[in-house]
Amino acid sequence: MNIFVAKLSSSTTSEDLQGLFEEYGEVISAKVITDKETGESKRFGFVEMKNADDALKAIEELDECQYDNSTIVVSKAKPKTDAPKRDNKFGGKKRY
Repeated sequence: MNIFVAKLSSSTTSEDLQGLFEEYGEVISAKVITDKETGESKRFGFVEMKNADDALKAIEELDECQYDNSTIVVSKAKPKTDAPKRDNKFGGKKRY
Protein backbone atom coordinates (compact mmCIF):
# COMPACT_ATOMS: atom_id res chain seq x y z
CA MET A 1 0.00 0.00 0.00
CA ASN A 2 1.20 3.49 -0.86
CA ILE A 3 1.21 6.11 1.88
CA PHE A 4 1.47 9.90 1.54
CA VAL A 5 3.37 11.77 4.27
CA ALA A 6 3.23 15.58 4.47
CA LYS A 7 4.46 18.44 6.65
CA LEU A 8 7.82 16.77 7.17
CA SER A 9 10.70 18.66 8.70
CA SER A 10 13.06 20.02 6.05
CA SER A 11 15.79 17.87 7.62
CA THR A 12 13.88 14.55 7.39
CA THR A 13 15.52 12.15 4.91
CA SER A 14 14.19 9.16 2.99
CA GLU A 15 16.16 6.95 5.39
CA ASP A 16 14.48 8.61 8.38
CA LEU A 17 11.08 8.02 6.83
CA GLN A 18 11.89 4.37 6.17
CA GLY A 19 13.03 3.87 9.76
CA LEU A 20 9.85 5.43 11.13
CA PHE A 21 7.56 3.17 9.10
CA GLU A 22 9.64 0.01 9.61
CA GLU A 23 8.39 0.04 13.20
CA TYR A 24 5.00 -1.01 11.74
CA GLY A 25 6.07 -3.58 9.14
CA GLU A 26 8.07 -4.22 5.99
CA VAL A 27 8.78 -1.10 3.93
CA ILE A 28 9.29 -1.62 0.20
CA SER A 29 10.35 1.99 -0.43
CA ALA A 30 10.44 5.39 1.24
CA LYS A 31 11.15 8.65 -0.58
CA VAL A 32 11.22 12.28 0.52
CA ILE A 33 10.52 14.42 -2.54
CA THR A 34 13.11 17.07 -3.33
CA ASP A 35 13.22 20.10 -5.62
CA LYS A 36 15.01 19.17 -8.86
CA GLU A 37 16.91 22.44 -9.06
CA THR A 38 17.91 23.08 -5.44
CA GLY A 39 17.87 19.54 -4.00
CA GLU A 40 15.96 20.86 -0.98
CA SER A 41 13.13 18.85 0.56
CA LYS A 42 9.61 19.71 -0.56
CA ARG A 43 8.57 18.47 2.92
CA PHE A 44 6.47 15.56 1.71
CA GLY A 45 7.10 12.01 0.63
CA PHE A 46 5.77 8.55 -0.06
CA VAL A 47 6.16 5.21 1.66
CA GLU A 48 5.20 1.87 0.16
CA MET A 49 4.52 -0.93 2.61
CA LYS A 50 4.18 -4.60 1.74
CA ASN A 51 1.26 -5.43 4.06
CA ALA A 52 -1.94 -3.36 3.87
CA ASP A 53 -2.88 -4.04 7.51
CA ASP A 54 0.54 -2.82 8.68
CA ALA A 55 0.16 0.27 6.48
CA LEU A 56 -3.28 1.09 7.87
CA LYS A 57 -1.97 0.75 11.43
CA ALA A 58 0.95 3.08 10.60
CA ILE A 59 -1.44 5.63 9.07
CA GLU A 60 -3.71 5.51 12.10
CA GLU A 61 -0.92 5.87 14.65
CA LEU A 62 1.37 8.31 12.83
CA ASP A 63 -1.15 10.79 11.43
CA GLU A 64 -0.73 14.14 13.22
CA CYS A 65 2.08 12.85 15.44
CA GLN A 66 5.26 14.79 16.25
CA TYR A 67 8.25 13.60 14.23
CA ASP A 68 11.57 15.42 13.77
CA ASN A 69 10.12 18.63 15.27
CA SER A 70 7.10 18.63 12.91
CA THR A 71 3.49 17.50 13.21
CA ILE A 72 3.26 15.17 10.22
CA VAL A 73 0.17 14.25 8.22
CA VAL A 74 -0.11 10.63 7.07
CA SER A 75 -2.76 9.23 4.73
CA LYS A 76 -3.36 6.64 2.06
CA ALA A 77 -1.82 7.94 -1.18
CA LYS A 78 -4.24 8.81 -3.96
CA PRO A 79 -3.57 7.31 -7.39
CA LYS A 80 -1.70 9.54 -9.80
CA THR A 81 -4.01 11.10 -12.37
CA ASP A 82 -3.25 11.33 -16.06
CA ALA A 83 -3.77 15.06 -16.35
CA PRO A 84 -3.08 16.48 -19.80
CA LYS A 85 0.24 18.29 -20.07
CA ARG A 86 0.16 22.00 -20.68
CA ASP A 87 1.97 23.57 -23.64
CA ASN A 88 3.97 25.89 -21.38
CA LYS A 89 4.21 26.90 -17.76
CA PHE A 90 1.38 29.40 -18.18
CA GLY A 91 -1.02 26.87 -19.68
CA GLY A 92 -1.46 28.65 -22.99
CA LYS A 93 -0.52 27.73 -26.53
CA LYS A 94 3.02 28.24 -27.73
CA ARG A 95 3.54 31.21 -29.96
CA TYR A 96 6.42 31.27 -32.37
